[in-house]
Amino acid sequence: MTDLDVLRVFCGPRGHGGNELGVVRDGRAVTGERARQELAARLGFSETVFVDDPERGIVDIYTPSVRLPFAGHPLVGVAWLLDLPELLPPAGEVPARQDGEFTWITGRPAWASGRRTERYASPAEVDALPSPPEGEGWLYAWAWQDESAGRVRARAFPRRGDGIVEDEATGAAALVLSGELGRALNITQGEGSQILTSPQPDGSIEIGGRVALAEVRSL
Repeated sequence: MTDLDVLRVFCGPRGHGGNELGVVRDGRAVTGERARQELAARLGFSETVFVDDPERGIVDIYTPSVRLPFAGHPLVGVAWLLDLPELLPPAGEVPARQDGEFTWITGRPAWASGRRTERYASPAEVDALPSPPEGEGWLYAWAWQDESAGRVRARAFPRRGDGIVEDEATGAAALVLSGELGRALNITQGEGSQILTSPQPDGSIEIGGRVALAEVRSL
């Protein structure tokens, strides 16, 4: 028996929105990729994280159908929960920091490959998209709300066929978009989530947002 922390990651300014995340603090309670994949599928969150070493920040990330080397909202959530200066997912070392109400991690666009971005003419066009849009593959649909201010409206569609029709807040896709545009962004995604990005001189990108504890469950 172990506990599952359910977090909301990338909450909006008034606490709305945020993408739910399951965190198994004692990863030793669920061993092996098959068992972890089965639990992630049963829980049904867009991602579930298993903490294998809470002192060193070693973590393992799963969607309901695949294991991920890197993902934004899981790592921002775990960084907030563990309050460590660094996390170690399979992709590599991920610096983390707290800044007031925001938690930040740093990643590289190459770690988030496979997420295609598509620009639309207006936020209204993004809002009008069916969920999911026709087509295959990971789609991050976006439009400028205020280009001069770096404000973006976005929606995310994994289109993996695993029950996650639309992702409420997606840090990895925000990282990819920020890298493509080469600038800091303030993204409103889903029903009211907020994601901040900040490109760094070495080509990495910080992703930041608010995190809240929704509940603690027993597994």
